[in-house]
Amino acid sequence: MRGEKGFAFIEIIVALAVLGLAAAAFLSGLCTASVATIVTGEHTVAESLARSQLEYIRDCTYQPNTEEYEVNPMLDIPEGWSMAPTVVEPVHETDDGIQKVTVCVKRNGEEVLSLFTYKVNR
Repeated sequence: MRGEKGFAFIEIIVALAVLGLAAAAFLSGLCTASVATIVTGEHTVAESLARSQLEYIRDCTYQPNTEEYEVNPMLDIPEGWSMAPTVVEPVHETDDGIQKVTVCVKRNGEEVLSLFTYKVNR
């Protein structure tokens, strides 16, 4: 017993240090998972809005030489979200019946997602 004086105190300090490191690693992982969940939820809402708008545009009649299609008036856009005006570009120099349509979804003024499709005059 004589050489072990104060040894229990050192063991407790080392154990607390190891426990503290494990707790810090766990909390860091928890924070990262929380941020990933928020970003995934945000991306899901943006993708849903963009795809709904693209489906609406596909159902619209083809508008030759147009620069944009209107935003779906039936689309329920959550607060803080917005749809930028749809950008329409002819694929070739002249509008020969094929347009590239780009939809951009924003949250609080920042672009979250941009999707495009092609609209064909049939």
